[in-house]
Amino acid sequence: MVQDTRELNRKAVLTALMMSRPASRKWIAEASGISAATVTRAVDQLIAEGIVTETAEIISESRGRRAVELDVVSNRSFVVGVDLGASNVRLVVADLLARPLLALEIATPTATTARELAHWLASTARTSAGDVWDRVEHLCVGLPGAVSQQKRTISNAPNLAQIEAPTFLDDVENAMGRPVGFDNDANYALLGEQHFGAARSASNAAMVTIGSGLGAGLAIDGRILQGDHGLIGEFGQLPVGPLGTRLEHMVTGAGIIRRAAEAGIDLAAPSQLFASDAGPALKALRAHFDQALLIVLTATTVSCDPQTIVLGGGIANSLASTLDRYQAALEQNLRVSPRLAPAELGDFSGAVGAVVAALHKVYADLGIEEEAFVSLPGGDALTHERVQAARR
Repeated sequence: MVQDTRELNRKAVLTALMMSRPASRKWIAEASGISAATVTRAVDQLIAEGIVTETAEIISESRGRRAVELDVVSNRSFVVGVDLGASNVRLVVADLLARPLLALEIATPTATTARELAHWLASTARTSAGDVWDRVEHLCVGLPGAVSQQKRTISNAPNLAQIEAPTFLDDVENAMGRPVGFDNDANYALLGEQHFGAARSASNAAMVTIGSGLGAGLAIDGRILQGDHGLIGEFGQLPVGPLGTRLEHMVTGAGIIRRAAEAGIDLAAPSQLFASDAGPALKALRAHFDQALLIVLTATTVSCDPQTIVLGGGIANSLASTLDRYQAALEQNLRVSPRLAPAELGDFSGAVGAVVAALHKVYADLGIEEEAFVSLPGGDALTHERVQAARR
């Protein structure tokens, strides 16, 4: 019982410090409701473990008395977040407080087997982390498909089919030699935008990614919705088009090119569909796209009643100036509409979210209370500007 009480106090003190760092022992005692003597004992334990350190002295408001500020030892642990896409891989190495050490974008080696891709990912992560690799405690990898947490398999990944190999996730983890978490790239993109991007003020939020594929992540009360088979948010599988055409084939880049060819329109790139000076034939094709996207946004809205839907991906980038049109259409259909916003983190939403997910694993191992993860990591450590400054 004594040991259990000490552990509970340690967790409460560390959580309070993480939620409002740096802080004095007195502040932690007031915030946690734990006695000053108990806080001191817990802090001493955390200092001995190398998790917390004393920093500068501060002058308190009461009679100029001095107190010592405490902070977390940020370089004690590092994590790596990876967004594995069909065209590019984006990777971020960050410390315990989510401050980026490096951000990287590199072409995906698609002409590889599943095993070769797994070993390439591990080599890239190890090289990117460099001298801090020995202190990397956890990695998370976002993937373009439905990730089954129950079976540790991937499905619905036609643009990078080799990752559907039954042993791919195990191959990645074995090659890394570290614990690795996996999830759909849209889920990680939403997690990134929740903590450092366009969804920071929304307890219920969603992320829709439209590029070479269509994905959606959903969150209620700040937490990403998960399922055993990874099918939550897989709206692209809905057979809504003629003869059961899947929704994904009506809004993605490849789908736009295919539909243009079927209509006898020569379209060099999907972005041409959204040109302001498009001719009548393209405008008709755009109307079909708009209707399909409205189905995506409606399905997303009724699934989690979000205050904000963040849109990311190559196709979504072409829509940034016209989001108000879709928001008005949603309001007309549903009588209410979430705010539609472009991804603030740009192409790095997924990698940033993977960092957040990896940090949550490390925080849990350190003993930080899980209820705090909705707010942690916070601040501006992984904003778009910080990520871009860390690019190599």
